[in-house]
Amino acid sequence: MPNANETRKDWMAVLAKAPPGRLAALMPDPPPHEFLRAPEIGAVMLRGRIGGTGAAFNLGEMAVTRCSVRLGCGTVGHACVQGRDKDHARRAALADALMQTDAAAEIATSVLASLRNEAVAKRDARAAKAAATRVEFFTLVRGEDQ
Repeated sequence: MPNANETRKDWMAVLAKAPPGRLAALMPDPPPHEFLRAPEIGAVMLRGRIGGTGAAFNLGEMAVTRCSVRLGCGTVGHACVQGRDKDHARRAALADALMQTDAAAEIATSVLASLRNEAVAKRDARAAKAAATRVEFFTLVRGEDQ
């Protein structure tokens, strides 16, 4: 099973946000499974608030793909990912199911750790690029304005 610090919410977030091609490269040979819910594409309504305190309003719709699978041992995995990539949803659901089995340690190190490290590196690179454009403002005090 996964370590005590890692919750299902955490690993499902990593899988949902992972680049589909990268997840496919890290999980090239999925284990035998059956679909409880074949990958299906739908939409969700995004809601927002102005300033965090205003009344909620409909911002718009976003495409999502969901999938549920059952491994041969009976473990069930679910996934809901942004976009219309059915294979991404299937692989994320498989990884979720595997994280609930004895293979959790292997998946955590070979798949999730790689995805997390890449996400952190991407975030850090974006932050460094933004920091390079930072402007420092300062005020000069003039003697005649007393």
